[in-house]
Parts: sequence; structure tokens; C-alpha cells
Amino acid sequence: MSDSKAPAAPSPKTNRLGLVLQDYRGAKSTLCAGCGHDAISAAITQAFFELGVDQHDVAKLSGIGCSSKTPAYFLGRSFGFNSVHGRMPAVATGTNLANRQLRLVAVSGDGDSASIGLGQFVHFLRRNVRMLYVIENNGVYGLTKGQFSATADVDSVLKHGTRNDLEAIDTCGLAVELGCDFVARSFSGDRKQLVPLIKAAAAHGGTALLDVISPCVTFNDHDGSTKSYKYTREHDWALHEIGFVPGYENVDVEIAAGETKDVELPDGSHITLKKLDEDYDPTDRLEAQRVLHRAREERKIVTGLLYVNPESRSFADALEMVDRPLAQLGEDDLRPGAADLAAVMDELK
Repeated sequence: MSDSKAPAAPSPKTNRLGLVLQDYRGAKSTLCAGCGHDAISAAITQAFFELGVDQHDVAKLSGIGCSSKTPAYFLGRSFGFNSVHGRMPAVATGTNLANRQLRLVAVSGDGDSASIGLGQFVHFLRRNVRMLYVIENNGVYGLTKGQFSATADVDSVLKHGTRNDLEAIDTCGLAVELGCDFVARSFSGDRKQLVPLIKAAAAHGGTALLDVISPCVTFNDHDGSTKSYKYTREHDWALHEIGFVPGYENVDVEIAAGETKDVELPDGSHITLKKLDEDYDPTDRLEAQRVLHRAREERKIVTGLLYVNPESRSFADALEMVDRPLAQLGEDDLRPGAADLAAVMDELK
């Protein structure tokens, strides 16, 4: 009988806070097996683990829908608020103004943002509140048995044969048009692209919109769907390969002319883009609109960082908010004195 012992299992990898990946997970998913939303939850978990984010500094926000259930499945030690259908942006704005030190992570759906919440969505983009805004886009209303949503492509076909005769709302095209300073699209089945995009979006100083094609395996993953796994893989038009260097690491990026573009984000982080398509420049807003129009005409799904403004100015900065969170200010700080009130009244005369 041998006295040799089996080799010890390797210790799990830890991040800069000494935490393991498991520490960044949440509750067990109750979504359908194979749902693209679960892959997005896993990518968010991986991204925030690799960034070494303290979960107590994170607030998760959502509305109503299959997508809005997913914040329960990642970052289980963070704050959370599940709001009314389509009204999450208003709650997010208030959260940011009350405590701008919190990192906001919002998860919405194509119905929650592009239908009942469209009005809130477009004005939120105009305000540029610092937040990672993920749209889990499957083109159908999963909770109400698979009707077309506002992002369903024209001529796409439902599982039971119904054809969509309405033009789709392109959330990325709308975001670029309205001046959102960080706009990207990805695919739930492409973790290699999705994880660095989430990292870059989390490091951005304003609203970072990330539209993720996320196939619904129950209602919209069949021939005729333009949001299925098969269609997305066959029609994916990737603009570039993506790398990300956090601001707390030494940045040493080799830039080869015509091949790689390095963009510094407001917190000192860098996103590095190896160009696969011509000489695409993600800081050119008009080029982003051109590429999105071309993708629609060619029935392609363009993925990657579509547009970023490295000089982004957040809503809180535009309002000249104090650094200390409003939620931590006392009455003496918030109540204006007699002299201040008199000065206000004089201005109104």
C-alpha cells in the first residue's frame, strides 16, 4: 500500500481584494436553461471579479421582465432595487444624485427600455448619469409568451410563424444620435468580447450603454429569428478585438500604426482595440452612425465598441455636485442660512 498522498487541489484565483470568483456570484438562476441572460450574468460576475470591485460600493437596478430578474444572480453582496416597469432610469438618476460614490449597474430588457420605458430611456441618455446600462436584447416579450418586442427586426419570424412587419428600434443607433458617450453592442455567446466591454463600460465616467443580443431559447431561437444563437453567430460583424487595462495597473500599451487604437477612459483605465474592420475609429460619432446604418442594410449584427467620448462629463459634474454624497449630509449642510436665502430672493427680484 502506497503512502503517497494525492496532490492538493490548487487554490482558487484571488483578485486584488483577496476574493475569489464565487464571492461575486448571486442566487441560483430561475431562468430557462440556456438563456442568454445567464451568460451575461456570468460575464458581469467575471468582469467585476477581475476589476476587484468592492461590492458594497455597487448598486444594481432593474425594471420588469426576464432581464430584470438577473441582478439577483450576480454581485450578491451589493445593494439592489427592482423598480416599476420602464421606470428604472428615474430611480437610477435619484440614486446617483443621492450617492455618487456608488457604482451603478442597471439591467434592462428590450421591452423595458424600448417600449414602455422608451421615454425614460432617451432622457436618461441625455443626462449622462454615470452608470453601466445593460440591455439584454432578445426581440421578444418572454414573460408574456413571446410576442415581438420593439427591437425585433422587420421580416423576422416568430416560432409559430407570425412575421414582423414593423421596423426595429435600434437602441445603439438611438444612443449615438442622442449623444450617449459610450455605446457598444455584443453577443451573450461571445464572452471574450463581452467581458472587456463590461470592464470598459464600468470605468466610463458617464452613461455606458451596452446592448447585448441575448437569445431567448424558449420563444426566439429558431430559423427565421434574427436574435437566435445561429443567426447571430452567422451574421456577427466584429469591429475589433478588445483588451482592457484597469487604471490601477501600469499601462504599457504597444500601438502599431493602423492596427491598434488605445483610448484612455476618465478614470485612467485604457481600452485597447485591435481593428478588424478597415480603420474604424470609435471616437468618431458620425462613423458610428454610418456603420450602424450599413449593418441594418446588410442584415448584420455589428458588435464591439461603437462610440466612446474620452472627454465625457457626467450629470453630477454638470450639476456641480459636492464630492460628499448627499445621503451623508446633515441638516446643517443642507439648510441654507438667512444670508443665502436673502441672496436668492434678490436674484429673483
